[in-house]
Amino acid sequence: MTSGASRSYIVRTYGCQMNEHDSERIAGLLEADGMVRAETEADADVVVLNTCCIRENADNKLYGNLGHLRPWKDAKEGRQIVVSGCLAQKDRELVAKKAKHVDVVMGTHNVHRAAELLHEAAAGDGPLTEILDEAVIDDHAMFPSALPARRETSYNAWVTIQIGCDNNCAFCIVPAVRGVEISRPYVDILAEAERLAADGVTEVTLLGQNVNSYGRDIQLAARQAGDTEAKLRPLFGDLLRDVGAIEGIRRVRYTSPHPKDMRPETFTAMADTAAVCEHLHYPLQSGSDRVLASMHRGYTAERYLDKLAEARRVVDDLAVSTDIIVGFPGETDDDFEHTLEVAAAAEYDYAYMFIFSPRPGTEAAEMHADFVDPAVAGDRFQRLRIVVERSALLKHQARVGRVEEVLIEGPSKKNRDVISGRTRQNKLVHFTPPHPMRTGSYASVEVTRAAPHHLEGRFVELLAEPTHKLRIPVNAL
Repeated sequence: MTSGASRSYIVRTYGCQMNEHDSERIAGLLEADGMVRAETEADADVVVLNTCCIRENADNKLYGNLGHLRPWKDAKEGRQIVVSGCLAQKDRELVAKKAKHVDVVMGTHNVHRAAELLHEAAAGDGPLTEILDEAVIDDHAMFPSALPARRETSYNAWVTIQIGCDNNCAFCIVPAVRGVEISRPYVDILAEAERLAADGVTEVTLLGQNVNSYGRDIQLAARQAGDTEAKLRPLFGDLLRDVGAIEGIRRVRYTSPHPKDMRPETFTAMADTAAVCEHLHYPLQSGSDRVLASMHRGYTAERYLDKLAEARRVVDDLAVSTDIIVGFPGETDDDFEHTLEVAAAAEYDYAYMFIFSPRPGTEAAEMHADFVDPAVAGDRFQRLRIVVERSALLKHQARVGRVEEVLIEGPSKKNRDVISGRTRQNKLVHFTPPHPMRTGSYASVEVTRAAPHHLEGRFVELLAEPTHKLRIPVNAL
């Protein structure tokens, strides 16, 4: 295969952490092929748009960006455009049909083919579309973490433990574009975490569409193969313990779990494993049992709050965040009042709140007769925001005077003289350091002021210098 030497690329990412992780792997593959990263599209020979179909008007944004790229491509011979990700998986041949200047359209199951597809498109007679309907189960390259990576930061990293999703939430397109749940082999996860630790990474985030169901498919396959000792239970608690025990790993996070699969052993593992951070992202979506049933979420508001109470009982100083959808089809004023009540009772540290918008291909998108008036949904959103921000501010005010361990992320976006970092509870802290501090350092900071979305503090002492190399590593296959 012809090398990509002397060619440059840029990757534009839309959507969730899984997409960001895929983009790291695409970049790693292109660099392994000899390309170099460009800072701007004007300097690039290849532009990759890694798409998402979760966000509102995702397709309009994609085709708008592709329209802007047409003169870019025409300005220099040999330039190529790649469209990858969830929207490509969903729309398939439609992307190439609507934007004929795109060279490669690839889906979520063939990220490992990025460099090869570019070469094949260049050597062929025209644009190339390759959309696989499912991952090849015996091919470890289906897991993004099995591929070379160009990470954007060197002190932390995502580790994919699972791809796909077996849930059928009415509002979600993920199962259609990511496929069924497939757990990555346990030993492969630990081996990658050990490599990352050896390279100086101190914080890892275990990544999957439904992380706390990790391992059920592995055990089911073992039982079907005749292993009578295999128990049909998730292995996620065990995984938290083992990753957290790796030397050099100082923090372990995970996203995203599903409330219906939350088990006591996960909370126990969080409490018993020093490296596992005291933060739980616990998606509610709605506080109405009727709406939760319509969403196919598999739990009630009472069950949700019971598990949350158990988590807070077991895990000391636990911070909790959530996702909530306002205006789901058929949501009544009474349903929304239940959501306000649960949000108030849950006392979230922060929340990602969304006004429902239909995603083509989902069950909810077809509930036209039950769509909530946009003005009503907007009013509900503002009321919910007040409730969430009230509890967030109270949570933050309770931390004033405390000394927090903070992982340095770099200068504040608003003031380069101010440093920003994250506590173990995933709270953003701004403070002024007495001297320049490297990204990836750990410091203790006394919290002096609270706001709904961040904390401010006073530097106390440097706890640890970063050990990562001053480069962005590429993991070997």
